[in-house]
Amino acid sequence: MLSLNDPVEKISRVGGPVYLKKLHQLGVKTVRDLLFYFPRRYDDFSNLILIRDLKPDENATIRGKILSVSSSYVYGKRMSITDCLAEDSSGTIRAVWFNQPFLINTFKAGQIVNLSGKLSFRKKEAYLSNPSYEIIGRDGRAEKSEINHTARFVPVYPETKGLTSRRLRYVIRPLLFLTNKIADYLPEEIKKGRSLISLGEAISQIHFPASEEAADKAKKRLAFDEIFLIQLFLLKEKLKLKQEPAAAISLDVDLIKKLVDSLPFRLTDAQKKAGWRILQDMAKPRAMNRLLEGDVGSGKTVVAAMASLSAAAGGFQTAFLAPTEILARQHYEKISKMLDPFDLKIAFLSGSLPQREAEKIIQKTAAGEIQILIGTHSIIQERVKFKNLALAVVDEQHRFGVRQRAKLACPERGRRADSEAAGKIPHFLSMTATPIPRTLALALYGDLDISRLDEMPKGRQKIVTKIVSSAKRKVAYQFIRKQIKNGRQAFVICPRIEATALISNFLRQLADPISKTFQQKLLSAEVKNVKEEYKKLSEEIFPDLKIGMLHGKQRPKEKERVMKQFNAGIIDILVSTSVVEVGVDVPNATVMMIEGADRFGLAQLHQFRGRVGRGEHQSYCLLFGDTADRQTNKRLEALVKCDDGFALAEKDLAIRGPGDFYGSRQWGLPELKVASLTDLPLIQTAREEAVKLLKNDHNLRNYPLLTQKLLAFKEKIHFE
Repeated sequence: MLSLNDPVEKISRVGGPVYLKKLHQLGVKTVRDLLFYFPRRYDDFSNLILIRDLKPDENATIRGKILSVSSSYVYGKRMSITDCLAEDSSGTIRAVWFNQPFLINTFKAGQIVNLSGKLSFRKKEAYLSNPSYEIIGRDGRAEKSEINHTARFVPVYPETKGLTSRRLRYVIRPLLFLTNKIADYLPEEIKKGRSLISLGEAISQIHFPASEEAADKAKKRLAFDEIFLIQLFLLKEKLKLKQEPAAAISLDVDLIKKLVDSLPFRLTDAQKKAGWRILQDMAKPRAMNRLLEGDVGSGKTVVAAMASLSAAAGGFQTAFLAPTEILARQHYEKISKMLDPFDLKIAFLSGSLPQREAEKIIQKTAAGEIQILIGTHSIIQERVKFKNLALAVVDEQHRFGVRQRAKLACPERGRRADSEAAGKIPHFLSMTATPIPRTLALALYGDLDISRLDEMPKGRQKIVTKIVSSAKRKVAYQFIRKQIKNGRQAFVICPRIEATALISNFLRQLADPISKTFQQKLLSAEVKNVKEEYKKLSEEIFPDLKIGMLHGKQRPKEKERVMKQFNAGIIDILVSTSVVEVGVDVPNATVMMIEGADRFGLAQLHQFRGRVGRGEHQSYCLLFGDTADRQTNKRLEALVKCDDGFALAEKDLAIRGPGDFYGSRQWGLPELKVASLTDLPLIQTAREEAVKLLKNDHNLRNYPLLTQKLLAFKEKIHFE
């Protein structure tokens, strides 16, 4: 007798090693894995009708007797054709299959068959093209009772070459008796209150639903479970963190006022509100865990500077982590300038620093002499120790793995036993310049308190955004030349060549996350593209201007040299990959020209656009790309009409879906099989139930099965 934990090798219907290998490629190793390998859609073949009632473009099933079977081969087209003639009481119909020569040995005259599909026409003759089939009897008599492929809601699974949905249906159907062995961990009060069916029934009905309504009920239960477990996990993490001791950093209002008064600009109300909330959080003896999200140019850095100053004034250290050296260096320069009146010891640490200089900074950090350490991944190395770390700031959190972020929050980061921060975790401030749609914020950041900077600093001009046709390319180049003649600078962004198609093909072959080798291939394609564009612009279009190039394969020192030259105005036009997407701040740049704009999402295009318009001069964003596709054109038009990053993020999510906006793997969460991160009512419902459950039983002592499931869920979370 099979059990849920048995390997798929024990399932008799699986077949030989070839099929086993295919299942393993899909991540299916056990019987349980197979039962949790859900269909991606259904073909509705439930309408069983007579041959004479078949209609074009309508799925239906006919049941008839085979009169004849034949096969042929078209050499010019290298195509085999299997032709079958079937009849019922109302007439006859031809069924034709292409490139399935084995079917000549499957069908025999006299068999009773179900044929499911849509009616097609060729030279006015009606026939069924590649119909799904099922032999249900022989010698004119119907005998078979188990119908899997026709005359019902038929599941269609994510497939891999050599492993079809038909094969998966054949293997899975006899295993459904095991669904009543699957422990239902969801509390009865939630199931009853939300009208959810049992887990066993949901899994059985998701594979072979009795009706469309049954499939919907199964999806409702399974989607709820996916979001509920995420919410429960994040809320438990939040509760756990609230219990962790942290250094209570006294709020010196006069000091913060002095900083605000020294700035060459006025803070927005949103900045004041966010800064005040963060400083209040830090004054508590429990760890802050807050996300600061803001549109491009909304002024997150100054808020982080306030928090860092407050920590330094209290005798504590701040670690400031950025995803790229360019961005880390920029934060270092900005924060050093902002906090210059306060005579703080601020240092920059990255992998490109000379070893002697890096060692000196590490020693000073360990001694507590460095009050604010800003850098890349280098600051979370084991050898980097802090004497009194009380605040960790992470910029662009979604670019870091969970484990990298956790390293900063670890209480054993070398804080000396005699320090005030000993045995405590630092306050945690995460920042992102990518506005996050409300549904994603709830689903992905349930463990964080959220502050939004939804107000732009006064004086910032609206960036003029235009979709430019290829016929107007020369005009665009002339416009860029005019801007540079007036003393301005320009960006030219190049996309990856056919990156989307490459990724799609790769993911069809592998169930695992994208490999490092494949990432290198994509990077090489991107670099090739930017090099070609650089050559064209510097040799053919603007031979008299200074053109610079920036891409991901350059050494950190080379990137830094290029950015310094661009900042200093030595480079007129910077040709770059998406490495400039976040944080790059060059006030004199007024033109952002984006090649292949159709290959980027709205949120990313908005990030690129945000690299200009940072100074006093009018700025422009020029979009080049294939606009023949209606969906693409819709996306680009939205960018032209709207400059609100939060509104664009919502549109982007609606247009592209959550998988493209932010892959769940990127956040360390298991991939969703049924639920959608765009389903706000579901996310709110699941969150409400999780909050209610933890309020009544924060340790889940009364729910052992749920506790067990949550532990298993935690193990599935990616920490790479």
